[in-house]
Amino acid sequence: MFPRERLFQFGPEALSNREILAILLRTGVKGENVLDVAERLLAETGGLTGLARLTVHDLAQLHGLGQAKSATVKAALELGRRLVSADPAARPVVNSPQDVAHLVMEEMRYLDREHFRIMSLTTKNHVLGVSQISVGSLNSSLVHPRECFKEAIRRNSNAIILLHNHPSGDPTPSQEDIEVTRRLSEGGQILGIEVLDHVIIGDNRYISLKERGIL
Repeated sequence: MFPRERLFQFGPEALSNREILAILLRTGVKGENVLDVAERLLAETGGLTGLARLTVHDLAQLHGLGQAKSATVKAALELGRRLVSADPAARPVVNSPQDVAHLVMEEMRYLDREHFRIMSLTTKNHVLGVSQISVGSLNSSLVHPRECFKEAIRRNSNAIILLHNHPSGDPTPSQEDIEVTRRLSEGGQILGIEVLDHVIIGDNRYISLKERGIL
């Protein structure tokens, strides 16, 4: 079933990020159907957050886009940004690891490299945004507290949730995952920004380090 048909049958909330992007793009390119193009663009740019950071001119340089498609994508992202700015109550609320996984699963489960991100939250756990921190195997040199908390401070966050994916599909935390989590948690205590959890995304599975008693 095509994304547009799924939207009419099940509603927009049932669609993944790549399916929604595919509807905006409408057509693929030689050798790639529209869903493949959407998935590649999300992976190359770091997901919706990465797409939103690019100017319309930057978007137009990406393979599979052009002026018309870039304008459509940028306009859709801007509408979303304006909606959140106009109505803070429209921001999603996360009260559990399941809520977190629901927001990011469909995008992050398809990434072919490890992406480390932070989800910034208000005092009432409204999501202020998700920021890309690094791409590549998780280690202490790539994930520096300075970069993580710079984004949290910029958004005036009360707390953050750490996010990263395992391309293997198995979300079981590695020792490096655990060490990075504890290091960032200690950094948050110093800054007064609580690290509520670290959610690892696999293939339609996730693990919460808080639920595991690691955090």
